[in-house]
Order: sequence, then C-alpha cells, then structure tokens
Amino acid sequence: MKTAVIYWSGTGNTESMAKAVAEGAGAECFAVSEFSGNVEDYDAIALGCPAMGAEELEDSEFLPMFESCTDSLNGKKIALFGSYGWGDGEWMRNWEETCKNAGAVLACDSVICADAPDDDATAACKALGAALAE
Repeated sequence: MKTAVIYWSGTGNTESMAKAVAEGAGAECFAVSEFSGNVEDYDAIALGCPAMGAEELEDSEFLPMFESCTDSLNGKKIALFGSYGWGDGEWMRNWEETCKNAGAVLACDSVICADAPDDDATAACKALGAALAE
C-alpha cells in the first residue's frame, strides 16, 4: 500500500508527530511545502496540522493544499493528527467532519496532543500510522 504523511508544522510539534506516524505506517513523509504529488497517487494519506487562531487549520499553506485535494478524498483511507496549545480540539472535530462529508474513510481515531508530543502521544501517532497502513 502506497501511503503518504503530509503535514504543516510551525513549532516542530506536528512535525514530530508526522515522523512517528510515518514510522508506524512505513510511509513517505512530506512537509506540505515539499509535497508535489497528487493524493490520488496514494492508497492512504495521513494529514497533520496544528490548531491555529480560533481553532482552525493553518491557512497560508496547509488549508489551500487540503482544499485542493478534498474532492480526491472520496473513498480514500485517511488519518488525521495535530497538536494544539489551547482549546479543546474543536479544530480536529471540524476537520474530521469535513473529511467525512467529502467521503473520506477515517482509518482510526484522530490523534491530538497539547504542545510537544510526549511518549504516549508518540506511541499513539505510531499506532495511527500502523492502522492507516493496514
């Protein structure tokens, strides 16, 4: 199964999560600015983005990429992850709903963590990657 992990990270927290997801999935890992492929070329996709502003996706790089590929998520196996510094995870619930409405198939529960991922969050990211690659 060809799997990609695509993420945006401002502080390195979501990047650390992405690397753990990629390790768990045996996947290629791309910062959103480095991803030049098409999600259609992959069997499964993990997407990572931290909460920004009023609990929303980062809007200068990640959101435009995500919006450009939303139609391609129909029937696609995906997983979502990200870090946050405030709030209660509303951005992730909204993001999950957007993906479900686009027809994406969530491989497992999304993983969120406050600030830098600790050992438990890193293990959860690896498990997310493994579930995505099944």
